[in-house]
Amino acid sequence: MDLFDSIDDASYKPLAERMRPQTLADFAGQAEVLRGALGKMIATGQTPSLIFFGAPGIGKTTLAKIIANTTDSEFVKVNAALSGIAELRGIVKTAEEQRKFYRKRTILFIDEIHRFNKGQQDFLLPYVEDGRITLIGATTENPFFEVNAALLSRVKIVRLSKLTTADIKKILSRAVDAEKFSVDERALDIIADFADGDARMALNLLEQAAFAGKVTVDVLGDLLGEKIRRYDKKGDNHYDTASAFIKSMRGSDADAAIFYLAKMIDGGEDLKFIARRIVICAAEDVGNADPQALILANAAAQAAQFVGLPEARIILAQAVTYIAGAPKSNAAYLAIDKALADTRGEVPKHLRDTSYKGAKAFGHGVGYKYPHDFPNHYVKQQYLPDEKISARYYEPTTQGAEAAIKRRLDDLRRD
Repeated sequence: MDLFDSIDDASYKPLAERMRPQTLADFAGQAEVLRGALGKMIATGQTPSLIFFGAPGIGKTTLAKIIANTTDSEFVKVNAALSGIAELRGIVKTAEEQRKFYRKRTILFIDEIHRFNKGQQDFLLPYVEDGRITLIGATTENPFFEVNAALLSRVKIVRLSKLTTADIKKILSRAVDAEKFSVDERALDIIADFADGDARMALNLLEQAAFAGKVTVDVLGDLLGEKIRRYDKKGDNHYDTASAFIKSMRGSDADAAIFYLAKMIDGGEDLKFIARRIVICAAEDVGNADPQALILANAAAQAAQFVGLPEARIILAQAVTYIAGAPKSNAAYLAIDKALADTRGEVPKHLRDTSYKGAKAFGHGVGYKYPHDFPNHYVKQQYLPDEKISARYYEPTTQGAEAAIKRRLDDLRRD
């Protein structure tokens, strides 16, 4: 007999639904957002139309329901992928009746609002604008790309953060107490970490594990199989892997760099953490040996955030392999650190700003030579302070594109 055979489908609700908070006091996470204007608007019942933007399982639907409860509003939920204008027309009609006869507002919650086409979005405009409905949309996609400008101008965008492991642990502990589950504390830690900020996933895992009786590490191992990894985002393995990742790119070993990239992705590492390391490596270790590396790394960082996993792995892999295979130079990195240790010195008068009153009377700008007025757009003149006249901070290498920079600067420095 299957574990789920005994469940009465007509009455069963998943644990995630049973544990859904009804008030802000029970809501976990988003403290920064709720301490601000949104929290005040909810408390006073003056909530405008909103779009909640953020990762799955962070409380978008729950917060919308809490707003409806707090403001004593009708709550109507539709899924953008399944709803058409005919259904919306009926919802608007009912909302008008609620307002006319019962003085009750209607909150229309649209899940996956980014899936609404232009016609569906345009249909909502007059009703959102005149307040016949209060729209709350939820999306995992950037609304500035997916929602048309006319609708965006009538709503407030609220970006919700991914729940922390502590938030997830709090939600799990509340469920354990409510359901009287028998749980090993270490198992809760594993679920909280594995869920990676997704409360719904965490509660689903907890419920599935609880069918076996006591929730233990072994039960989770049987349930999740190869999905449980030794990668610990807070422990030594995290820092060791990140260190090996950077050093492999720096050392031009594309295979090792890809391996550690895969290890981090597989372990649930934050995409932003990975992308930042790639961008830093492009500037610190490739530098002007291949200026394209930083452009590619920055584009990859933005694109990875835009598309998300699993496709982001392809974008990150392209950047990592490019940087690993690029010629290397840390000359720019060494130059700025050398200069930062040696910043004393007055700006020469001929380089000083001349835009403010009295500047020329002090001799500011006098004698400055405008390079574009000279052959090859160059003229020799003093730029460093007198105290630093012979200082050399940037020493370009002969690697890749930086070799051309070196040749030009060497020629100019000899003039």
